Amino acid sequence: MNRVALVVPILILLPVLAASAAALLYQLKRQAQLDARLLSVRYFDSAAARDATADRGITDLVGGIGMLIARSGLLSRQTVSGLEQTLASTGMRGSSVLGLFVGTKVLLLLAMPILAVMVVTHLGWSPIARNMTIAIAAMGGLLAPDWWVSNRHKKYLSDVSLGLPDALDLMVICAEAGLALEAAIARVADEIRAAHPAISTELRLTASELRVAADSSVALRNLGTRTGLDSVKRVCSTLVQTMRYGTPLGDALRVLSTEMRQEILIRFETRAARLPVLLTLPMILFILPCIFLIVGGPAFIQAMQSYKH
Repeated sequence: MNRVALVVPILILLPVLAASAAALLYQLKRQAQLDARLLSVRYFDSAAARDATADRGITDLVGGIGMLIARSGLLSRQTVSGLEQTLASTGMRGSSVLGLFVGTKVLLLLAMPILAVMVVTHLGWSPIARNMTIAIAAMGGLLAPDWWVSNRHKKYLSDVSLGLPDALDLMVICAEAGLALEAAIARVADEIRAAHPAISTELRLTASELRVAADSSVALRNLGTRTGLDSVKRVCSTLVQTMRYGTPLGDALRVLSTEMRQEILIRFETRAARLPVLLTLPMILFILPCIFLIVGGPAFIQAMQSYKH
């Protein structure tokens, strides 16, 4: 009975904590989306301006608290730089994103234990159970933003990797049409925006850097540094070599696109090859017992009946 009394409140508490974390993390995601809109003046219209001014109260408060902590010296420069790079690699960029992330961690660290105390005080738990629940709530509030950013990071890189072959195909068409590299990247970023927004965002940033950078190779290498994907780094190295040695851009991009599609196909085949191994345990647990019952059941029944007689 004591175990039931301990498990049921925990099951009630977990959705409440998850909902509170999701509410604050939603503000971080919304701010990242608004910053992504502001990156491109071409797509910034009056509707986006209204969205940018809406619901700023909580966002500004959380971001201000986070920036105050980040600049107070509690976090080292290396930690701040690592957080900025991690957030940038998830597609969340802007001056206030780091503040929102740190502020969300701090607020969840404070809010989750308070919420846990409000819940467990009415349940009559033992002091040890109450303290453990409060500690778990504090750790969950502190680690929830990291977990969310980690999942978003993986999804964002997966979207970039998935859209890269299509972007290369479009760049081949632009190169064969006579467009320069900067114009081709900007055009591909516009055309592929609806199908693959992640790679479109990266290409738009690269096109903007190419317009202002004195050395184009630096802007191209920044694309590989931001994402950290080997496939993107390989594309950037190929583009740098093409610009340096004057090799045909269309041929190089066509070869890269073919190689990447082959790699995607190989990954799919590898996953498919794992299916027989993954199905072995379910087959042993659910299929083979049924076969044994069907095949050996009648013989076992006859043996039992003959043994009774």
